[in-house]
Amino acid sequence: MTTASTAAEPGYRVLNPATGEILETFPTATDGEIESAIAAATEAYPSWKDTPITERAKVVARVAELFTERADELAKIITTEMGKPLSQSKGEAEFCTDIFNYFATEGPALAADQEIKTFSGGRAVVQRLPIGPLLGIMPWNYPYYQVARFAAPNLMLGNTIILKHAENCPRSALAIQQIMDDAGVPTGAYVNVFASHAQIATLIADPRIQGVSLTGSERAGAIIGELAGKNLKKAVLELGGSDPYVVLDSEDVPGAAQTAWATRMENTGQACNSNKRMIVLEDVFDDFVAELTARADGLTPGDPSVEAEGTFAPLSSRAAAEALAAQVKDAVDKGATLHAGGQLADGPAAYFSPAVLTGVTPEMRAYREELFGPVAVVYKASDDDDALRLANDTPYGLGGAVFSTDPERAARVAARLEVGMSNVNIPAAEGAEMPFGGVKRSGFGRELGPLGMEEFVNKRLFFIAE
Repeated sequence: MTTASTAAEPGYRVLNPATGEILETFPTATDGEIESAIAAATEAYPSWKDTPITERAKVVARVAELFTERADELAKIITTEMGKPLSQSKGEAEFCTDIFNYFATEGPALAADQEIKTFSGGRAVVQRLPIGPLLGIMPWNYPYYQVARFAAPNLMLGNTIILKHAENCPRSALAIQQIMDDAGVPTGAYVNVFASHAQIATLIADPRIQGVSLTGSERAGAIIGELAGKNLKKAVLELGGSDPYVVLDSEDVPGAAQTAWATRMENTGQACNSNKRMIVLEDVFDDFVAELTARADGLTPGDPSVEAEGTFAPLSSRAAAEALAAQVKDAVDKGATLHAGGQLADGPAAYFSPAVLTGVTPEMRAYREELFGPVAVVYKASDDDDALRLANDTPYGLGGAVFSTDPERAARVAARLEVGMSNVNIPAAEGAEMPFGGVKRSGFGRELGPLGMEEFVNKRLFFIAE
């Protein structure tokens, strides 16, 4: 197949980041295909919303089953597409089962009518009703999970979905569409489109589309937020993050550093809520950095489909690796210390060796920008207040974590983090039932948990007078 894209857009293609080889290309949708997708989602909506929620739950539960039944196949697809280590790829597919099962099980209660006290006589009820066709714009870093947390609650509510996936994830996008079809999601209730950027604008402007959800970069969020606002559409934006990871003290510094390192290296550092800024009190700082450095030293590029010990996976693309290398170089050139790693591989592959960086100061790009890759940036704090100051000195506000042998001390600091998700003595509370989202330039809206059913919904007042 050939790709039909402009010079500014690479088009939909499978480019193995471990080799730099383009394995397959897919044509961008025609304008006619975009219109057909909108029409199909619009046509499917009346019957899907009128299907009893308990019946929709059966379909959503079958989607859940298929994610686990096909986990091995799904894992291979995204390991090839974006370089995720194979075991993590399989875990991601299986986590989608948890998400779809959660909403299939809990959805009917979460969407139930809520009677409210009235002082006007009669009976007042808040109903939670669907609003219509939605557009989802999804990223490459978690090709299945990101779709699941948007699609599951909205299918349960009775909304229909048009899904635009990342250009480098066409095979996983098609695999999700096949799961939806095989699970019995009605034709038009979930439609994958290989849309161009211009066609995204067309979709958002179309009066039949009632809302848009984006997970992506801050830059993308600004564009989509502007388009949604201009067209008076509800939007949910889950954007970048530079999460603080505060270590106030530890009885086991090597163990604490090991946990921090494993968290940072998840998905080769390409997670929105990764611990991108480790803030460590001075009493344990040197030992903490030494342990991180020991873990980073000597790692070599490896095949993500094999996952041999002592190796690391590629980033999603050569461009991503080069961008990260430029951020690290800027910091080092301005006086930061690179303790290990930080080397961009030669050739077309997307390998960047996991790095440990200290001495980052406000004039460096790394202080304000998100580092979307395997770089552990460690800051030294003098006391709890200094740690909190550093933690909140960021334009982002996605998540954060605070660690201490005294849980009450950690909780006092965590309670003052300016984030959407604050954690005590755990890197992140993760689960289908845990709401996910941020504040400040990390976006707005929530996915997962009970709040995931509260976004694209008509909270209609239904009042019956006496």
